[in-house]
Amino acid sequence: MSGKRDYYDVLGIDKKADEAAIKKAYRKLAKKYHPDTNAGDPEAEEKFKEVTEAYNVLSDKEKKKLYDQFGHAAFEEGAGNPHFHENAQGGYQEFHFNGSDVDLDDLFGEIFGHGGGFGSSHFGTDRSFGNSHFSGNSWQGSYGKKGQDAEASVEVSFEEAALGCDKLIHFRNPDGSTESLQVHIPAGIDSGQKVRLKGKGMPGRNGGENGNLLLEVKIRENASYERKGMDVYSTVNVPFITAALGGEVIVDTLYGKVSCKIKEGTQSGTKIRLRGKGIVSMKNPSVKGDHYVIVQILVPRHLNPEAKRKLKEFSDALRVA
Repeated sequence: MSGKRDYYDVLGIDKKADEAAIKKAYRKLAKKYHPDTNAGDPEAEEKFKEVTEAYNVLSDKEKKKLYDQFGHAAFEEGAGNPHFHENAQGGYQEFHFNGSDVDLDDLFGEIFGHGGGFGSSHFGTDRSFGNSHFSGNSWQGSYGKKGQDAEASVEVSFEEAALGCDKLIHFRNPDGSTESLQVHIPAGIDSGQKVRLKGKGMPGRNGGENGNLLLEVKIRENASYERKGMDVYSTVNVPFITAALGGEVIVDTLYGKVSCKIKEGTQSGTKIRLRGKGIVSMKNPSVKGDHYVIVQILVPRHLNPEAKRKLKEFSDALRVA
């Protein structure tokens, strides 16, 4: 007599359970005992094989019918079943999923999401546990899974983001230890963009590579500059006389001070373009945006009597002209 547990008890369902209930019970238990989430746990490994074996039988109408009639004896050596082969130590050496059997790629895709769980390379084209990672009664653990990506943020100034910089960041590893790392922030990066640090994320399982650390860049606001794409905007205060008669003013740019020519009769709101003084392109460092300077004319607030007299004469002269 077989010492195996009743398949319905293994899945925790009633014998009258329908196909949907069987599948739901299996999905829950498979996720609980899956080797990916229980690395190095032999008990979970055996549980996973047990629930998978039970599901393989109860999800197949013909096998379920045989099991309901004969129990485990229907699949023991000599019973003529091609899916299970009992080894000398008892238990099943391998069990194949062919034809009408469950498609584990689809099922594990539902449980873990696409790209999670098992891929075809881990079960083989015939969905065989025995021919790939299940052999005898042991899980061989040759399935390496990449660790999850971790996320963090770093704050930089407007100038640091525009010109690039190196920042020393401190972060906590999964084991609780802290690590310091110098990170290069590329010139031209914008707020919200991320720098990927390969292998600095969560550790992989079963020999899989570590995940990455995604470092989100946050740029502090700057009272002097505004960014629009690759272009920079700023304002410059121009004295009333300079605006009227023309002259020059000094403008601060990302690359230092620049002398900017003011044409005679320049009005407030006039936009002056400084070519190539904007943000560097991340795709092509030889390309830069422009710096647009918006003129703001300074009107004198406190005039002495002589200055007022001169301005009045100036105003009268304009009317005559």
